[in-house]
Amino acid sequence: MEFSTTTILVLAILFLSTFIRSALGFGDALIAMPLLALVIGIQVATPLVAMGASTIAFTILLKSWRKVEIKAAWRLVIATWIGIPLGIFFLKAAPEILVKSLLGILLMGFGAYNLFIPDLPKLLNEKWALVTGLFAGILGGAYNTNGPPVVIYGMLRRWDPEKFRATLQGYFLPTGFAILITHGLAGMWTTQVVRLYGYSIPFIIGAVLLGEKVNLLIPQGKFDKIIYGFLVVIGVFLIIQ
Repeated sequence: MEFSTTTILVLAILFLSTFIRSALGFGDALIAMPLLALVIGIQVATPLVAMGASTIAFTILLKSWRKVEIKAAWRLVIATWIGIPLGIFFLKAAPEILVKSLLGILLMGFGAYNLFIPDLPKLLNEKWALVTGLFAGILGGAYNTNGPPVVIYGMLRRWDPEKFRATLQGYFLPTGFAILITHGLAGMWTTQVVRLYGYSIPFIIGAVLLGEKVNLLIPQGKFDKIIYGFLVVIGVFLIIQ
C-alpha cells in the first residue's frame, strides 16, 4: 500500500495530536485541526478529527473509567449536546477563511491565557457547567475544539489531577459521539474522511500507549507550557494565512 504525501502528513499530525491528548488528557483537536485544515481543508479535517477523538477517549477509558467523576461531567455533556447543532450550522454557513481566523484567535487566547494566568481563581458555582457546556458544544460542532472551555472549567473547579484526565475522557466520549452523528447527518462522512480514518487507527492506538508512558516521565507543568506556546504560534500562523 502506497500513501500519498498528503496521507502521510495527515497520519503524522494525528499521531502527534493523539500523543498530546494521551499525555495531557486534552489538546488533540487544538493541534490537529489547524494543521489538518492546512493540508486537507477544514471540511474534511472536522469529521476526521471527531472520529479520531472518539477513538482516543474510548481507548483511554478502557483503563481509567473507574476514575471518572460522573457528577462533574453530566451537566457539561447535556449542555454540549445542545450546542453542537449550532456549531454545525455555523461551520456549514460560514466562509472557510472566517472559520480559520476564528480558530486562530481561539488558539491564541487559550494558549496565552494559560501561559500568563497560571494562578486561576476557584469556581464555586456548578451552574457555570451549563454555560461552559453550551459554548463547548458550539465550538465542538464547528471546529472539534470543545475541549478548551471544559479544560478551563476543570481548572477553575480544582479537579483532582488523576480524576481530571479521566473525567475529560468521560466527557469527550459521549459528546464526541454526538458530534460524529451530527456530522454524518450533515453529509460530512465522505469517502476521503472514512479512508483517512481507517488508515489512522493503528497510529492513534500507538500514540495513546506512548502518551500514557510519557505522562509518567515528563513534568506536567513544563510540558503544558510547551504546548500552550505552540498553540499561540499556530494561532498566529492561521490568522496571517
